[in-house]
Amino acid sequence: MPDARVMSVHDSGEPDPAARLFAKWGLVVRAGSVVDLRVAPGWADRARIGWGGTPSATVQVHARPPEDGSAQWVAFVGGTWVAQAACLPLIVTSNGQTDHVTLGIGTPCDNTPTP
Repeated sequence: MPDARVMSVHDSGEPDPAARLFAKWGLVVRAGSVVDLRVAPGWADRARIGWGGTPSATVQVHARPPEDGSAQWVAFVGGTWVAQAACLPLIVTSNGQTDHVTLGIGTPCDNTPTP
């Protein structure tokens, strides 16, 4: 997950009102893992996430290892879309563990530490 206090946003050009602004960030996942990411309840009409597909309120990322087994991590390009700048709560589940994180999308979160 990104550690920036505030991620820059830009007009996305998307017709979906929940995806008006975009903050680009990469997702790095251990090879062989599956990660479920979703915007927190109550945010589905205001935010979208995505890495390599249509922006959605819920995304499942499969980090398939390369055939030669050389990579330990797999990187995905994507990010977060929001209706307006917000402190966006996300729910991340992998390997049976669930974490709740917040991302400052165009505005800081009160609990986001300064790197």
